[in-house]
Amino acid sequence: MTTQARETVGTRAQVLAWCLWDTGSSAFHAIMLTFVFTVYLTSSSFGSPEHTSAVLSAGMAIAGFFIALTAPLIGQRSDAPRSRSRFLGVNTVLLALFTGLAFFARPEPSFLIFGVAMIAIASIVAEFAEVSYNAMLPGLAGPRKIGAVSGWGWGAGYLGGIVALAFVLFGFVQPGFLGIATEDALNYRSVALFSAVWVLVFSLPLMLRARSMPYRPLEIDDDDASPAPRRGILASYRDLFRTIARVWRRSPATVYFLLSSAIFRDGLAGIFTFGGVLAAGTFGFSMSEVIIFAVVANIAAALGAIVGGKFDDAAGPRAVIVVSLLGIMVAGSVLLFWEGSTAFWVCGLALCLFVGPAQAASRTYLGRLTPSGRDGEMYGLYATTGRAVSFLAPTMFGIFVTAFGAQIWGILGILSVVGVGLVLLLFTPKPPKGFTTVQA
Repeated sequence: MTTQARETVGTRAQVLAWCLWDTGSSAFHAIMLTFVFTVYLTSSSFGSPEHTSAVLSAGMAIAGFFIALTAPLIGQRSDAPRSRSRFLGVNTVLLALFTGLAFFARPEPSFLIFGVAMIAIASIVAEFAEVSYNAMLPGLAGPRKIGAVSGWGWGAGYLGGIVALAFVLFGFVQPGFLGIATEDALNYRSVALFSAVWVLVFSLPLMLRARSMPYRPLEIDDDDASPAPRRGILASYRDLFRTIARVWRRSPATVYFLLSSAIFRDGLAGIFTFGGVLAAGTFGFSMSEVIIFAVVANIAAALGAIVGGKFDDAAGPRAVIVVSLLGIMVAGSVLLFWEGSTAFWVCGLALCLFVGPAQAASRTYLGRLTPSGRDGEMYGLYATTGRAVSFLAPTMFGIFVTAFGAQIWGILGILSVVGVGLVLLLFTPKPPKGFTTVQA
């Protein structure tokens, strides 16, 4: 049965609060996961670049596996406004907590596993919070603005990353105006505390408004029974398998997209996870140079996401994703054979320019396919399928680094993951223009 979901649109204040959450989480993704703390963890203080990169890859792969197993529980339970707000708030607070605990990772090889563990656990709760966050998008934006609002959210995240990274550069790394000592890497470790506070401050507006956000009610087909209460883990997984079977039967395009996006999104995550590591380990960037590059890269990514959002609403998310992935393949391939810091500046910025719109359009693609009232369930499945293959980029990165004996070849491992996702996407049908879809 085909249904037309009612269009619901949030106020400007609600959209702003929603975008600010992305600004808050950007501190973890930009500072902790990409450009500063993972670079610190893979520095010579903890061991050889090959060893530290392999440990980081293993930690992120384990985190991805755990997310794949547990995300359905979060998504299924977040289709009620109160549950959605609760899961968002709890997991955001946990994100800030584990980010702050990374402060205790001293520059000694014995602290490497602890530091990676804090980053991995923080990435788990960040993903859980993002399930509830993404589930708000269709009801908040409506079918006419979903591309633009998604792009604004990603753009706000990237721009927030710029400000946060600039503060870290001039306040911590130099060291700067904060005057934090460099002994025992105190200045680098202190960025974990700063990031934790940043997450809480910018996430607070959405946590306070979460219960009042626009909500798409469940619409049930005549031959569909209301979802049973989900009380246990086994029941949640039984519901998950029933959901997959139902979606495959009534909307196979959704399954095709979930499969293809799971793969190419892991490749996109790999670009951000290992970008700073490559800048320092292969192209000889100092920590200050890595952060300066990160600031400019976030500007490029923000512009890409915002502009891509406009094209998303006009041409559809599939076209935006295809063009973006092709751009990533070209830029990454050139970087393999072009040596020097100039190569990383040019190709790295090109990669960031295309990653932004691909990420923003991916979640709007699913939003257009998601039936009213099942946003949390479908975005939970979105997280599950994505993380089910999240070992791919870290594993391929590690395999190519080990096989060729040089960190630069890890790029080829990431590009192989992006390429497979792109090929699968080309066989995926286009999503509807609005929210009209087969009830799943």
